[in-house]
Amino acid sequence: MSLSIGDIAPEFNLKNANPSIGGETSSLADSMKNNGCVIVFECNHCPYVVASIDRMNNMAEYCKVNGVGFIGINSNDPDNYPADSFENMVKRAEKGMPYAYLHDYTQMVATAWGAQRTPEFFLLDANGIVTYHGRMDDNPRDPTKVTTSELKDAIDAMLAGSTPSIQSTDSIGCSVKWK
Repeated sequence: MSLSIGDIAPEFNLKNANPSIGGETSSLADSMKNNGCVIVFECNHCPYVVASIDRMNNMAEYCKVNGVGFIGINSNDPDNYPADSFENMVKRAEKGMPYAYLHDYTQMVATAWGAQRTPEFFLLDANGIVTYHGRMDDNPRDPTKVTTSELKDAIDAMLAGSTPSIQSTDSIGCSVKWK
């Protein structure tokens, strides 16, 4: 069962494949900034994630400028999906990733949060309350065909002290690869 809008997000502390941002491990508390945090469940091999990397990097920078944390969590089973191993997460991070990239090897975080897809986004306010859950936009596979920007719209509404007009969408992407 997924976290619902209005729920307080559960804490975690995971190994970071991008230690230059966030240290060797990072927690939700470490990642929260003055105005909240975006958590994206992602991976290395999903074509939806791969096609969204530049947009996610841009979103991470937008969040940073606006006092909102941004972290990625890879919960995929690395034994059956070696492209999602911690070592390959490090290689991806070394190519230029402006946010912490955490490894949920036990899949306990994905389970607690109810993550089902990659990419799947959770926006938390400054109190750690889920204010948006779902997709970044309506076309993670083809950035030239994007017509909506639900995550950015939700961030902007939250920063303005408003409730996002759209608080939940269905994520578009690959399923989390469970053990």
